[in-house]
Amino acid sequence: MHTHNTRRIERSLGDHIRRIFPGLWGEFILFVLKQGWAALFGGAMLVGIIATAALWRADWPVARYDVLFAYALLLQAAMLWFKLETWDEAKVILLFHLTGTAMEWFKVSAGSWAYPEPGLFKIMDVPLFSGFMYAAVGSYIARVIRIFDMRFNRYPPLWMTFCFAGLIYVNFFAHHFIIDIRWALFAGTILLFGRVQNWFYISRWFWMPMPLAGLLAACALWVAENVGTFTGTWLYAGQSEWEMVSLAKLGSWYLLLYVSFVTVTVVSRGALHHDAHCPRQDRVTNPNK
Repeated sequence: MHTHNTRRIERSLGDHIRRIFPGLWGEFILFVLKQGWAALFGGAMLVGIIATAALWRADWPVARYDVLFAYALLLQAAMLWFKLETWDEAKVILLFHLTGTAMEWFKVSAGSWAYPEPGLFKIMDVPLFSGFMYAAVGSYIARVIRIFDMRFNRYPPLWMTFCFAGLIYVNFFAHHFIIDIRWALFAGTILLFGRVQNWFYISRWFWMPMPLAGLLAACALWVAENVGTFTGTWLYAGQSEWEMVSLAKLGSWYLLLYVSFVTVTVVSRGALHHDAHCPRQDRVTNPNK
């Protein structure tokens, strides 16, 4: 299935939704559907986690974590085979996968969370499928930029964003030894990205401030975290059975999303604009939507 074929399907579905739900209701429904389509990798991973948690038995010869690892590999291969991700995007997603796995090794060794089940494909107590959860975030960001034809206006200089993302990443490790600067980092997201207009196209152009977009995405990831803990796939230190994940993790994901986004901009720089230019419905058309 080529990219133009998937876009033809998207256009056909979009036209059908607009006929049934005209006006803003149709725009909202399309927004939700497109978000779900962009999160295809992550959604499929959550389905795998829920299904294996419901079906797996401890005495089966293959560990559940190993099946999730094989499932994640097949998903990633399918995303590339059906051209739902480009090879350039996959390379950047792999980079975020590796940085996420490195953080997993450190956090698990520090006792922040744990993976309680056995597995053959487990290194330093971290099952290898866990890196694909970070890859799913990178995949979502790369795909949502394409699917919504996003434009980021008033985007700060790239060197500033790379330095800021590096500072966020370092703080995830350093706060175990020195003062946690996450509140300063939260303020930094407003100072650096508060003026950025995240434009996106449905049937016409809409926009929202980039920090708001990051907060909404972090809320979705916090829900996914709860799916992971409710199924016992991973557990945070001191967390009891069926206890909701701390809202502090929402803040962690909010910050980590900036690391993921900045990583993806390595191959999505065409969406970044440093001036105040805004896309206009009467000047910019989007034949793919």
